[in-house]
Amino acid sequence: MSFLEQAWYKKAGWLILLWPLGTLVQLLAAIRRALQSVPIRPDKVSVPVVVIGNIAVGGTGKTPLVIALINYLKQQGYKPGVISRGYGGKGASYPMLIDAIASPRIAGDEAVLIARQCDCPVVIDPDRNSALQYLASKAPVDVVLSDDGLQHYKLYRDIEIAVIDGQRMFGNGFCLPAGPLREPVKRLDSVDFVVINGANASAELRNFIPVKMEPKFLINMLTNEKRPFSGAPFKMGNTLQAVSGIGNPQRFYDSLAKLPYPIKQYSFPDHHPFTVEDFDQAAIDEHHPVVMTEKDAVKCVDFAKAIYGIYSLRWNCPRSF
Repeated sequence: MSFLEQAWYKKAGWLILLWPLGTLVQLLAAIRRALQSVPIRPDKVSVPVVVIGNIAVGGTGKTPLVIALINYLKQQGYKPGVISRGYGGKGASYPMLIDAIASPRIAGDEAVLIARQCDCPVVIDPDRNSALQYLASKAPVDVVLSDDGLQHYKLYRDIEIAVIDGQRMFGNGFCLPAGPLREPVKRLDSVDFVVINGANASAELRNFIPVKMEPKFLINMLTNEKRPFSGAPFKMGNTLQAVSGIGNPQRFYDSLAKLPYPIKQYSFPDHHPFTVEDFDQAAIDEHHPVVMTEKDAVKCVDFAKAIYGIYSLRWNCPRSF
């Protein structure tokens, strides 16, 4: 976590100096929303569109919720598709229809993770409207989920779902750069559903959906062996090497702390493009297991055989939605 992020969530007093800039960002967000929002379904949008996003920077558990919703919709007989910005990827051209074998370096870690876990069509494009039209033309989908894009107002949406981190909530409640918010908290009054991941009852919000995502399995990257996240999944005497490149790794670290092993933490920037050299420079011990989030682990598949015992942590998202 950067110095500024720590200040937001510790509610450092000096951030009041940035409050005028935060107020300007809040005003510009409101103007942008008023000018760009699409209140009436365009003729070219023939399927329901669900946007899952957040109002704060950093990780909130949005992608696991998207995956859970896709799997639920498939069980109900729907044919969902996903559109995503493909953040962190460097595609040569857009829109791009990706599949389970796509490279995270091209398509971005979140989009590839969704494609691999859900076996559904995923289109990436910084322009969500372009992605939506391309998806509709290339795949027989009857509902589209937008992974992120709450602030992408040019995209028509039938349903908005905002995901909140139940541990960090809204920090000091200020908009960027004075605080972590892209839009003010009152923006939540206009969304259809507010999902709080690891919900702590808050007087600030009403009618929210509490969701507690719990660790379910540890999955070996090479063999796909699943080890239940309970008891002692590894030999006693091991040290868990927790490697992360996500916006808010603390929940990940706290979850691993429930296992009976000492933990070494290796934190990298959000969406870090992992290479084997990162593991070498961090002096990762090949004789002890490495545990990563699935979003990070998908970026290590190509060189996993060079690292002993890389496991990804799979979360269970209950169907309280």
